Amino acid sequence: MTKEELTLEVIERLKKEYPDAGCTLDYDQAWKLLVSVRLAAQCTDARVNVVVEGLYEKYPDINALAEADVDDIERIVRPCGLGKSKARDISACMKMLRDTYGGKIPKDFDAILKLPGVGRKSANLIMGDVFGEPAIVTDTHCIRLVNRIGLVDGIKEPKKVEMALWKLVPPKEGSDFCHRLVFHGRDVCTARTKPHCERCCLQDICGKHGVE
Repeated sequence: MTKEELTLEVIERLKKEYPDAGCTLDYDQAWKLLVSVRLAAQCTDARVNVVVEGLYEKYPDINALAEADVDDIERIVRPCGLGKSKARDISACMKMLRDTYGGKIPKDFDAILKLPGVGRKSANLIMGDVFGEPAIVTDTHCIRLVNRIGLVDGIKEPKKVEMALWKLVPPKEGSDFCHRLVFHGRDVCTARTKPHCERCCLQDICGKHGVE
């Protein structure tokens, strides 16, 4: 089986296993996803979803958050870790959205990438979930699983994994595929325990790369 064939088979099996998989960060407006994904660095989505409730209660829109005192933002988001840098980035990002883009997130990948605190993973998440454009979100689950399965060979750098997957994954499948990898990585192909291969829908086709 070629890598291309393996990729398509993995996509189809994960579709059946996780038909409704989507982003696990709660948001009802695009700018809120931008805030949440910054807070999610080295923090669980579940904790972010709790913390942002207090943030949005006090600062309910882009203008309010742009005008907020950075120290106050830091106080609210501190439970997510790295509070100082995250608060600084969120403040600067909201100011740029307000002053440069009229309170809207730009639909151009490179423009999103220039927003403070936004890397390729976050920009791809916005492109896929907000705008419905092709996207490959290389979070830790994605990187771990595609190496184990054998879609990539020992590549750990997020951008290199992303570039490799662009060559394998049909563009329309990328965003949902990455969401399903998150669900599979949390439930079955875990990081902190031995993977539960006995109940994995990919067991017979997985290369089990990197599994001790």
